[in-house]
Amino acid sequence: MRKLYAGGQEFVWSGRIHHVAGNRDCHRCVRLRVWGAGKNSRALEVDLLSKAVLPWGCATDSAYPTPKDVRKVIDYALLHGWDPDLAAESFFLSESEHAAEFELTDFLITDRLRDEGAPDPTTRVLDAAETAPPANRS
Repeated sequence: MRKLYAGGQEFVWSGRIHHVAGNRDCHRCVRLRVWGAGKNSRALEVDLLSKAVLPWGCATDSAYPTPKDVRKVIDYALLHGWDPDLAAESFFLSESEHAAEFELTDFLITDRLRDEGAPDPTTRVLDAAETAPPANRS
């Protein structure tokens, strides 16, 4: 567990590495979980799909969210209804509801870990690589 302070509040977060299959490749995905009021508070959850385009796919991808990335996720979630002080079920940032308006430099939101029918991660990663500024291309 890692700690991060934002707006005078302490948040605790963890990231668990997973892999998701696309139609043409395997991709690294990090399930990010954040708590803002202790372990029994309402957790924030989001699955972050690495934008890395590598010749060996997820086998060589080392992408992992930085504290700066986590802070951006927290700020976005707070603006979109997450109340970390509630004792309730997790608050999910889903691809279907949030991906169109939120992404990080190295990650996209994906629903593929929870839903095999979610949009193909390979297509999304390749589309992101094509539209990225030259400095952000792998």
